Amino acid sequence: MTPESGGVPETAPGRRHVAVLFVCMGNICRSPTAEAMLRQLGPQLAPEIDFEVDSAGTHGYHIDAPPDARSQLAARRYGIDMADLRSRRLLAEDFARFDWIVCMDEDNRQDALAVRRAPGRAQLVRLLDFAPHVALRDVPDPYYGEADEFARIARLIDTGIRAFIGRLRQG
Repeated sequence: MTPESGGVPETAPGRRHVAVLFVCMGNICRSPTAEAMLRQLGPQLAPEIDFEVDSAGTHGYHIDAPPDARSQLAARRYGIDMADLRSRRLLAEDFARFDWIVCMDEDNRQDALAVRRAPGRAQLVRLLDFAPHVALRDVPDPYYGEADEFARIARLIDTGIRAFIGRLRQG
């Protein structure tokens, strides 16, 4: 970042910068999975976009904790290592910092709205809104489920991330 850029990372000519924050309740299952998937898929599927990616939780249950071991296992099946990610809580300032705040479900979208103090620049949406061919609108919380539920959620998130990238590429 440079002082002249107003805190926005510099982007090479012909490329654009897109800042994305994924949000779920605790920031240890769904949103870090989405963060890690966009970090991996973004440069592959949209090389013209410089992605700034983060994730947060609407609740502070797991501050500084790594992603749930079951989420990490499900992500590894996609070739994604997210062990270095750490949970944080959604902040009001995030609405000014990010272009997109992508929530995993409607409850978290409503909780995010409650955190927002001013409109900000962020578009507040749900991930599966970008995948209308999927019957669900909310990515279910797998926390109390078994390992196979985490694998199913990783597939849903992968589908949503690919559709979201497609939307970003359209402009």
